[in-house]
Amino acid sequence: MSVDKKIPASRASRVRDVQKSGHASWQAFEIMAEFVSATERLKEITPAVSIFGGARIKPGTPYYELTEKIARMLSDAGFSVISGGGPGIMEAANKGAFAGYSPSVGLNIELPHEQNSNPYQDISQNFKHFFMRKVMFVKNASAYVVLPGGFGTLDELMECITLVQTGKTLNMPIILVCEPFWRGLVDWIKTTLIDEAMISPEDLDLIQIIDEPEMIVAAIFKHYETRGFKLSPEEERIQLYL
Repeated sequence: MSVDKKIPASRASRVRDVQKSGHASWQAFEIMAEFVSATERLKEITPAVSIFGGARIKPGTPYYELTEKIARMLSDAGFSVISGGGPGIMEAANKGAFAGYSPSVGLNIELPHEQNSNPYQDISQNFKHFFMRKVMFVKNASAYVVLPGGFGTLDELMECITLVQTGKTLNMPIILVCEPFWRGLVDWIKTTLIDEAMISPEDLDLIQIIDEPEMIVAAIFKHYETRGFKLSPEEERIQLYL
């Protein structure tokens, strides 16, 4: 006999809830294992720059080629390059870094569509959970470079801005590339978020818009010229509580 026939329906429902709760507890261990694995594999990837952008950008297009050039320059300048490990801008970032001096890192996510790992990765780390993957984008980065993309790119951008704004991660460059693409968003931040006091005027200074690859590399070095890339003990503590 099934459990449902042996006990009242209300109690059977409670039994099912308990069984589901047990499964959720084991899932927490899976999440912990994913975090430990990624932290261990990526701990030496520093300094690094996380590059975000759309998965639907095709090879040979201006956005793709610009991303590849930026990543190659960053790699040759000594930065590991971290991308989402998939197609589009992610592939261009990995491809540029793979051809350069420093490691090309892909943080791959399991998705029902769009996400297939690209072949230009020295280090490839797989994730089941979006939030754990996003932690690793931030945890190991010295700067963020954001190219055109869709909802995923906007999600990653806003998370980076929020973490820097609230002091939950270090103050570091957040660079938007391709000014015409971002113009409407930046204008909305100015005319709506600031005008309606949703954010402070100085919060706009958290982002920069730079289109030239050489100037992107220079801006990152300029940010760190007085302090260097090595974290202080206090900064390492802050990074533990993302």
